[in-house]
Order: sequence, then C-alpha cells, then structure tokens
Amino acid sequence: MAVYMVDRDLKGITMEQLAAAQRRAIETGKKFTAEGKAVRYIRSTFVPGESRCMCLFEAANPELVKEVNTVAQIPFSRIVEALDLTP
Repeated sequence: MAVYMVDRDLKGITMEQLAAAQRRAIETGKKFTAEGKAVRYIRSTFVPGESRCMCLFEAANPELVKEVNTVAQIPFSRIVEALDLTP
C-alpha cells in the first residue's frame, strides 16, 4: 500500500474542530477497512500560522483516500502520493 498526503487549508478552524476532524478521519478509515476498502489514517501535522494541515493516509490508491475524506466531511485541496520517512 502507498502513502498519500492530504493537503488542507483550514483557515478559522479551532483546535476542537481540528481534533473532531481527526477523529472523523480515523473512524471513517476504520469503517472503510471493515467494509473491505483498506484505508489507514497515519497522522497529521498542523501549521497554525498558515492554517495548513497535512495528513498522511495509507491506501491502495488516492481515490480511496479522497472518498474517506469526502465521507468524513473534511475539506482538502489536494491528495498526492508521499514518502513517509519516519525512522
């Protein structure tokens, strides 16, 4: 499975809203996986000064990542394949 970065512009979001969006991403990914569409939320990085958030997901293709984010109602500007270089 590949890793995909979901790029988000979240101007005006509160930390509570951000935490709720993260929970929705996790739960929606688990629901999809239980239905046979493997998608796993990995983590997010939020840059408060720019209201920008980058989230990593593991999935077979970017369409699954897009579907998870659409169902979870979390806005995004793009989804691109990425390399997770965490040691």
